[in-house]
Amino acid sequence: MSSTPASRDIDTSRPHSARMYDYYLGGKDHFEVDKQAAENVAAVYPGIFVCARENRSFMHRATRVLARDYGIRQWLDIGTGIPTEPNLHQVAQAVVPDARVVYADNDPLVLKYAERLMRSTVQGRTTYIEADVKDPDSLLDAPVLSEVLNLNEPVALSLNALMHFITDQQDPYGIVNRLLGALPSGSALALSHCTPDFDPSTWQKVTDIYVNAGTPVQFRSRADVARFFDGLELLDPGITVGHRWRPDPVTEDATAAEPPTDAQVSLWTGVGIKP
Repeated sequence: MSSTPASRDIDTSRPHSARMYDYYLGGKDHFEVDKQAAENVAAVYPGIFVCARENRSFMHRATRVLARDYGIRQWLDIGTGIPTEPNLHQVAQAVVPDARVVYADNDPLVLKYAERLMRSTVQGRTTYIEADVKDPDSLLDAPVLSEVLNLNEPVALSLNALMHFITDQQDPYGIVNRLLGALPSGSALALSHCTPDFDPSTWQKVTDIYVNAGTPVQFRSRADVARFFDGLELLDPGITVGHRWRPDPVTEDATAAEPPTDAQVSLWTGVGIKP
């Protein structure tokens, strides 16, 4: 585990989920193998681009709500992915300049660009640790985490589009419980998770593409996503499709584009507070 960028080989022989996500968002930090796999997904599920954008928008809104209305000043963002502005710390520090953010990911390409995630306000602080969510104890025990976050004060655990890469055999609920168990009362879980609920046959094809590319996935139903929030106090509107979670007000000069459908978004989202 490392808190500073280090040299580690980047495997370009097969697609990687973070680089595919970068492609969905219109980024440039991916390789041809990632582009091809992402286009294979888009061929069966054109809504993937909408899903990725709405996932990012949910992260922005959830971060602002927690900072503005619930007194959160600290975030642990796991599965950070390749930096895409505005990053979580930029959103949080725009509301509370003294916000502190620890980013964690296990992708060497994310590590390569980690310095983009360390451009904090003077009042706040950000850092990056190379860590795997499947080993929550090592992540929580990283010295830099306790240097930046005070685990005696509320922390928002941000798990955006991450847990569908953790299969049931890898104990996803146990992982989230372990992470939340280390955080005090008043902490929060902000989570988004892709779902097959609105179009099961299409999402089976998406699953096959990821699995055949070497990336295990398990897209879950609303009931299964709800289990991640067991014991937490869900904020309104509860667990809902991404674009329906506290959408930003529509301004007069906003374009009159049709809102996306639930099937296009196919993303369950929610925010819960630890009692």
